[in-house]
Amino acid sequence: MNVPRRQPGTPKRERPVDDTVLSERALLAMPDDAYMNPEQLAHFRARLIRMRSELLLQADATKAHLRENEPLADPSDRATVEEENLLEQRVRDRERKHLRKIEAALSRIDKGSYGYCLETGEPIGLNRLLARPTAEYCLEIQEAHERRELLNGH
Repeated sequence: MNVPRRQPGTPKRERPVDDTVLSERALLAMPDDAYMNPEQLAHFRARLIRMRSELLLQADATKAHLRENEPLADPSDRATVEEENLLEQRVRDRERKHLRKIEAALSRIDKGSYGYCLETGEPIGLNRLLARPTAEYCLEIQEAHERRELLNGH
């Protein structure tokens, strides 16, 4: 069997792991002193790996779709296809940014800093991580960053 080789610089694709080992209900029922214990970290690692796998599959589909477009003679058809391609490329850019955030979160799990605010070191909180597994900041700091961005016009 001929297996395609991974291009240098592309993330390794791991098989998605079943994150139901620890359900969200069981995760939230744990005492506060169990925050980011091995079971919780395994849950979030599995969730992040699944997210990464889904993004990589979507990226492959987008690349294939962009390659399959053939040149069109009609200028209107060509403009429509070009507009669709631009939209797909924007989505792909967003996916790349999200993929970097997923990789950073997996790295924080490996380093033992996952689940803690990068700025204050305080716990981010399970509810926030369940909603956004790539969260880097606790809610208070994230809101402060967003207010600053609004004030600066970014």
